[in-house]
Amino acid sequence: MAVEYLKRGKPETERSEDDAKVRAIVEGTLRDIETRGDVAVRELSGKFDNYTPESFRLSASEIEALMNQVAPRDMEDIKFAQEQVRNFAQAQRDSMLDIEVETMPGVILGHKNIPVQSVGCYVPGGKFPMVASAHMSVATASVAKVPRIIAATPPFKGAPNPAVIAAMHLGGAHEIYVLGGIQAVGAMAIGTETIDPVHMLVGPGNAFVAEAKRQLFGRVGIDLFAGPTETMVIADETVDAELCATDLLGQAEHGYNSPAVLVTNSRKLANETLEEIDRLLKILPTADTAAKSWEDYGEVILCDTYDEMLAVADDIASEHVQVMTDRDDWFLDNMTCYGALFLGARTNVANGDKVIGTNHTLPTKKAGRYTGGLWVGKFLKTHSYQKVLTDKAAAEIGAYCSRLCMLEGFVGHAEQANIRVRRYGGGNVPYGEAAE
Repeated sequence: MAVEYLKRGKPETERSEDDAKVRAIVEGTLRDIETRGDVAVRELSGKFDNYTPESFRLSASEIEALMNQVAPRDMEDIKFAQEQVRNFAQAQRDSMLDIEVETMPGVILGHKNIPVQSVGCYVPGGKFPMVASAHMSVATASVAKVPRIIAATPPFKGAPNPAVIAAMHLGGAHEIYVLGGIQAVGAMAIGTETIDPVHMLVGPGNAFVAEAKRQLFGRVGIDLFAGPTETMVIADETVDAELCATDLLGQAEHGYNSPAVLVTNSRKLANETLEEIDRLLKILPTADTAAKSWEDYGEVILCDTYDEMLAVADDIASEHVQVMTDRDDWFLDNMTCYGALFLGARTNVANGDKVIGTNHTLPTKKAGRYTGGLWVGKFLKTHSYQKVLTDKAAAEIGAYCSRLCMLEGFVGHAEQANIRVRRYGGGNVPYGEAAE
């Protein structure tokens, strides 16, 4: 494989050191929340957000007042985006069927899809108010019919952000807290004197939020391990450098550690994209963030063939993969590891982030190798059940069960089967010798 890196990002060893520092801070903070509850949460909010209201939970009147501050056009746009997200989530939900089948005469097996009973949705907002994240978590949980949906978002410039609060409320949140960072996800998962704990945490966040979710996993469910935003552009000479550079920097502005990778089989496109990125960074209002991400985490990878491009892309397993080639559907058919695909020059990652209807909470740090992103199915638990309806079936399945239990040495298990064979099959069966 002839793969050439025209630009590399920060070495993996340095990235690991950063992760270790975050881990230690999060561990101590979660322990503090568990020990001191609301007092710790209030101190943390004051320290990191300079925000200590009488109550972090918004009342109905506070929510109404905040929603009245949202401009009519903005409110229309929020409702339009939520409608797209709900429509797609509902179509996904409709594809998930409860089943019940008779696998042999008298034996009924089935499964039910049951909503998680309480979910905590984190909506980032300290630096950029992530209105769209409310649709992705709260509205999708609502489509799944989760009975208790609570949502938390940090204050924006010292106060609740009206558009984010409106999106949470319209999405179907039953409780809304203006609370950010580790203290928000910790309070929702662990519980405090004033916040009942949830069964599951969802939503993106910074490195500290992501690590808190990782450490809380097991105590609660989570949607996925989400790190900093990642984007990849797979492109050939059917597109130009301006498109590629725009799509790379459009995601690099998320934070100082957001990987952006160009994979191409065109040296000309690669070099022109590098030049175009330099040009755009001189005029992009968020260039201070995007430039740091590009410097430390940006990569340009030159391949000989489309097969090599595919192999590199699957190995990196990026969160967002923008495909702009003469064979976009070939990548759709053959790629196996990614968060979400954005196919064709008319499509872009920002569509998926904000409005088109697919969910933007997606796997990062190679998690696309084993999971997809947040979707309505993440809020549903598939539980199986079984029923044996006839004496004949009880005796027949019991005979097989008994012998298989004894094969493993589980005598008590075997007797569970044997007693049914004796009662319902009319036989007198000793240990491990179920009647034929």
